[in-house]
Amino acid sequence: MTGLDAISRTGWSGIGMPRARRIGVRTDAASAAPLAAPRLQLALERRRLWERRYARRLLWSDAVIVVCAVFAAFTISSVVDPASAAGEWPRGEPVLVAAVWLAMLAALRTREPSIVGSGPAEYKRVANASGIAFGVIAIAWAVLQLPTPRTQLLVALPVGLTALIICRHTWRRWLNLQRRHGHYTSRTIVAGNRDDIEYVIRMLRREGSHSHVVLGAATFDGSKGDVVVDGRSYPVVGTARSVATDARQLGADSVVVASRLDDQPEYIKRLSWELEGTAAELILSSSLTDVAGPRITLEPLDGLPLIHVKIPQFEGGRHVLKRGMDIVLSAIALTVIALAVPVIAVLILLDDGRPVFFRQTRIGRDGREFPMLKFRTMRSSAEAELGSLLTANEGAGPMFKLRQDPRVTRVGRYLRRYSLDELPQFWNVLRGEMSVVGPRPPLPREVTSYDGAVRRRLFINPGITGLWQVSGRADLSWDESVRLDLLYVENWSAMTDLMIMWRTARVIMHPKGAY
Repeated sequence: MTGLDAISRTGWSGIGMPRARRIGVRTDAASAAPLAAPRLQLALERRRLWERRYARRLLWSDAVIVVCAVFAAFTISSVVDPASAAGEWPRGEPVLVAAVWLAMLAALRTREPSIVGSGPAEYKRVANASGIAFGVIAIAWAVLQLPTPRTQLLVALPVGLTALIICRHTWRRWLNLQRRHGHYTSRTIVAGNRDDIEYVIRMLRREGSHSHVVLGAATFDGSKGDVVVDGRSYPVVGTARSVATDARQLGADSVVVASRLDDQPEYIKRLSWELEGTAAELILSSSLTDVAGPRITLEPLDGLPLIHVKIPQFEGGRHVLKRGMDIVLSAIALTVIALAVPVIAVLILLDDGRPVFFRQTRIGRDGREFPMLKFRTMRSSAEAELGSLLTANEGAGPMFKLRQDPRVTRVGRYLRRYSLDELPQFWNVLRGEMSVVGPRPPLPREVTSYDGAVRRRLFINPGITGLWQVSGRADLSWDESVRLDLLYVENWSAMTDLMIMWRTARVIMHPKGAY
């Protein structure tokens, strides 16, 4: 027996203190449970493995883009102005800039599994990390009294950031494609009351990233029978008490708690303990997040975690920024549209004569009326014919829609399908009556039926596009359309607007719900 074996068998280690006393654990018969940290189960190991693989892919692509952007700036500076480049780029500086940039991408956790695959958080962090990196570089240049790194700011930052965003989007599309085939997904159990379980499963199915595969449900009331959502059945695999055991048996790596147990205030904490080694995450679903979204922050105090919900504001710096974006984008769009107007105008005139444009009164911010401009897609007598078609309305709520509206002209059908009829609305954006992104602009007769909650859509300018347009348009129910509009009104951001614009371009190329 070696000396180490003897120490191990007698329970002594380290500085001569008995191991059990050193870690504060009783060794008598009263403590029968083994002392051991939870070990990773197969499902959790499998999930951690694909998360690391995907993070490595992002790391390598980020590194290639950053290095190429920095050295491209160095090359351009050397070719255009060799004299200034010698002072602007000290020895080894390109390597240092690339290292700082990559370090910031890592420090701001731009490859964190919880943000990749869906939502604007990943793009926001990439943009913030890039901005901070060049801020640090600029400060270092000032402290060291070096020439201002103009080439970095004019070439490396915009080119590199654009490439990073495009690359992340490309990886996201690849990830979502893999998830449609069952790879790189979270195997999930949804626990709660039946109504809440159905709502969560429905939202997970509507999520475009397909990040969660629901294995089954655990009902808090112990009821049996499958949970049926949109014609698809999900088995009830257990109850509130057996969630952790069920997750281990089914190989689930995430649990969504959709309801609250009022009689068990420590249920979530105990469940998280029971899931140690089994699941990667415990997700709490709350109706609060549907209203507040990114305005929710958590402030942990001793024994009292506080959830902060920022009250929405409808004026101030953020809205000035939004207006500035609208002016720039509408001015650019109108310049391009001017080239297409003669062609579209000729097609409308040949098909149904004058007028080319159609002006319709809509309701904007704070209930103000404004004339919305569109290319005419219906017969000139369309408004007079509306009364005879009301009984055939297929629209949701107070909206009037017909899939095969007889008033639409032949050219108008194509203009509507690809949203070309809405291009003149950029003039309304330039005038400040609309925004590029916002809620759907309602008709006066629709607003008269709004209740208190729906009227919140009028707190900001209506938009040419919005969440409603990239989420199904006329195929949405009235309640879902309102929910999306209110979600946008209270939680919009510049990055969210850019993502909606990008998704709008994709919807136009593959139209759905446009008629």
